[in-house]
Amino acid sequence: MNTLPSGLPSGLPSGLPSWLPEVPGEQPYPVAFATVSGAHLYGFPSVDSDVDLRGVHVLPVEEVAGLRTGPQTLDRTWTREGVEVDLVTHDLVKFCRLLLGRNGYVLEQLLSPLVVTSSPVHEELVALAAGCVTRHHAHHYLGFARTQWRLFGRTGELKPLLYTFRVLATGTHLMRTGELEADLTRLLPYGPPYLPELVAAKREAEHGAAPQVAGVAEDVARMTAALEAAREGSALPERATADDALHDLAVRARLASRP
Repeated sequence: MNTLPSGLPSGLPSGLPSWLPEVPGEQPYPVAFATVSGAHLYGFPSVDSDVDLRGVHVLPVEEVAGLRTGPQTLDRTWTREGVEVDLVTHDLVKFCRLLLGRNGYVLEQLLSPLVVTSSPVHEELVALAAGCVTRHHAHHYLGFARTQWRLFGRTGELKPLLYTFRVLATGTHLMRTGELEADLTRLLPYGPPYLPELVAAKREAEHGAAPQVAGVAEDVARMTAALEAAREGSALPERATADDALHDLAVRARLASRP
């Protein structure tokens, strides 16, 4: 399992705004972690890409135990210094349930190396991530690939085509190795030889048309079959094993939020 070293955060590349670490402290609830997801994580940000921040907030006890409950999910989009930022955080308990529900999105967010802010809760979640991975995560990646492939068929845009290749490669690598790798540029051997050309084109514009390349449908079909075969032959377990440890973490974090 792809994990982060001790001493989080790991730092952000120079292409991201220097003020991103200020964002978590401006939120209405304590943020256990926030990482960069989306195209920056996937290895093909454009010059005009927005910044997708994802993470976990911790509701205080009085907003989960009483009649008035706090938000399970917070979603906010704004522009700062010409950069659009999209921030989505889930309360810790909801996030843990999503982790146990074979949700590849939250797994990638948790293990993103682009860490904006961290905490001991984050470090514990990262340490428990391996116990959340099962062979059934392949269903997430197969479903996401189908959705993006249909979107590419309707729009002809490069972005959904790259997303199709990315999720198929990520899913296959996860099934074969048990390691999560979301950066397509690190997964090029799983795809067709023209992938670097597509990545380079995507960096020029977020919503540009896909270049004309031969055999795209055949390559998507081949990679889909490879993921399906990897799922069938995977040594990953049938079910998650981290549920008790995540329950304990959620209880401790909630109680620690009391004044």
